[in-house]
Amino acid sequence: MSIIQRDFFTRPALTVARELLGCRLVRTQSNKRLAGLIIETEAYQGEEDLGCHASVGMTPRTSVMYGPPGHGYVYFTYGMHWLLNAVTDQEGIPAAVLIRAIHPLEGLEAMAENRPYRALQSGWTDGPAKLTQALAIDGSFNSVDLCNPLNGLHIEYAERLPDDMIEKTPRIGLNSVPEPWRSIPWRFLVRKGVFNGG
Repeated sequence: MSIIQRDFFTRPALTVARELLGCRLVRTQSNKRLAGLIIETEAYQGEEDLGCHASVGMTPRTSVMYGPPGHGYVYFTYGMHWLLNAVTDQEGIPAAVLIRAIHPLEGLEAMAENRPYRALQSGWTDGPAKLTQALAIDGSFNSVDLCNPLNGLHIEYAERLPDDMIEKTPRIGLNSVPEPWRSIPWRFLVRKGVFNGG
């Protein structure tokens, strides 16, 4: 399968978030492929987006969002979880797509070792922290080039899913963010059952 190239990411986060659905997130760990179909994303676009980390401007944490598109933005949250984003848009415009869930397809045994006590249960990769645990993604992947398979993490193309397979909702966990950013429908997810119960 072909790896998504830079020009795919060099577009607004809202566009990329929708089109990443159905694509395959691939982690190479100890020469094994761990992969799943992306089934949920959220878009974060620019300093004006008060739900976006970049709303406070460039900081050591957010600087990767201002860099070249197609790189990973991996950050630590709640003192315990790593979350994976793909940087989008033009360099200098802080934007990213949070990858919130995958439908696991390859390397399930390795994922189970990475996420013991939770593996193979229903919904075991249906959250942004769950999928990073299953794929062994941590802060070492911050700023990784997602267009280079030699870096151990990349995304592969898929045919665009039709709109009737997709739902849009407000983003998760922005309760303290003012409107319209709290309720803007920038979360995209594949309807249940499309990928065997995905």
